Amino acid sequence: MIKKASLLAALILFPLAARAQEDVSALLQRQTQEMVDAIASGGAQVWDRYVDEKVIYTAEDGSVLTKAELVEGIKPLSPGVSGTIKVTDFKVALHGDVAIANYLNDEHETYHGHELHCQYRTTDTWIKTSTGWRLIAGQVLAVRTDPPAVALTPAQMDEYVGRYQLSPDVSYNIRRTADGLEGQQTGRNWEAMKAEAPDVLFIPGKPRYRWIFRRGTDGRITGLVERREAWDLDWTRK
Repeated sequence: MIKKASLLAALILFPLAARAQEDVSALLQRQTQEMVDAIASGGAQVWDRYVDEKVIYTAEDGSVLTKAELVEGIKPLSPGVSGTIKVTDFKVALHGDVAIANYLNDEHETYHGHELHCQYRTTDTWIKTSTGWRLIAGQVLAVRTDPPAVALTPAQMDEYVGRYQLSPDVSYNIRRTADGLEGQQTGRNWEAMKAEAPDVLFIPGKPRYRWIFRRGTDGRITGLVERREAWDLDWTRK
């Protein structure tokens, strides 16, 4: 009888717990959408309402902001600029009175007649208080995408073909195929390479990196710089 009662209780409590998580997820998604809508309209009062006084918030540029700085930064868009942000791919992990939300901010902006599209992957931490759910932490990451590629002539591609050395046991080889350029670091697979601009290559799917070619006074390529964000690795042509 005890086992049956325990099973019955579990069958009752599990749907209730799942419904509670669904309700919290829907509530937090609504509040989050209100906050991102307020970015365009300048509705600072929305952020003032939902953000906890002790929030720690990391913006997409790496700056860490207080509540006062967050609220102060919510102003109407400048003349000639308009846009919308839609909260998508919203997921919540509930831990008692704390909820971790992860989602995409999908932004479409019109900037003086030009259309822009950006996405930001965001993780927020909320806590349940006597006055409702309040944001206590957030981190925003700009979702990177590949730049537009430009066409290179066969002669331009041939200039880049060769072996570039980082150390005695690590080199980078570039070859030309029927489909274009490919690069391979020692011990790794060949990867397609595209040009962002003359002398600046990238590998599709790796938008954080660039391969920038160095030239001597005679115009010949002497090496390349593998730029990882703002840090460079120098490879010498062999």
